[in-house]
Amino acid sequence: MNVLPDIILQQAGEFGLVVELGTVISPEINARVQQLTRLLAAENQPGILEVVPTYRSVTVYFDPLVITRQDLSGVIRRLYAGITPLSLNNLPSRVVKIPVCYGGVLGPDLDFVARYAGLSAGEVIAQHTSQTYQVYMLGFTPGFPYLGGLPEKLVVPRQETPRSNVPAGSVGIGGNQTGFYPVESPGEWWLIGRTPVQAFDPRRSNPFLVAAGDYVRFCAVDIDEYFKIRRKVTSGTYALQMSRCDGGGCP
Repeated sequence: MNVLPDIILQQAGEFGLVVELGTVISPEINARVQQLTRLLAAENQPGILEVVPTYRSVTVYFDPLVITRQDLSGVIRRLYAGITPLSLNNLPSRVVKIPVCYGGVLGPDLDFVARYAGLSAGEVIAQHTSQTYQVYMLGFTPGFPYLGGLPEKLVVPRQETPRSNVPAGSVGIGGNQTGFYPVESPGEWWLIGRTPVQAFDPRRSNPFLVAAGDYVRFCAVDIDEYFKIRRKVTSGTYALQMSRCDGGGCP
């Protein structure tokens, strides 16, 4: 029996429909977002142009000359009605391992985060690498992953004055979130390290390293290993480490 809360559909311009699945950021609501996104993708409904998942909603862009808003709403409600709590507990996901060199010139704010948290730099690294982070959504810049699950001890207010240039690959903390910058851009998060892997590469068949619904696990590497991996990434010989989990909360 489906006991999930009802959805709210809202118009977004002439070509968009927003499906609101909740009002807060939570793993439970995001699981419904991911399941509905996958069902819409599998439906292959003519007229659907793009499906964009966020923390707590799904935006569906469509061609009104192919499918009307009313008919699209019917498709969405039908698919949502088929989602069960059991199916949400069995969503298959990837766990992507991201190597990070912490501190030094690659993580210039590590010591500040340590002082703010009342921890040593090593303890910050241990805390940051101890979690498996859920990819709630991509945004801000192409491929930027918003990750949930940051340890409470590492929550640090964002910088009041953003940096004008954050190097690509920088791993940062902002508020109760962590993530890594796919491209060079401005940013207001505290930078604790850098990864040599590329979160966004338009030359790849799939330019995005991770997707909403994936999980990320950071692992610490030293500076020599960082440059070794970066050389492999540049030459196209680096094999990203990943595993699969079948829902119910990845370890």
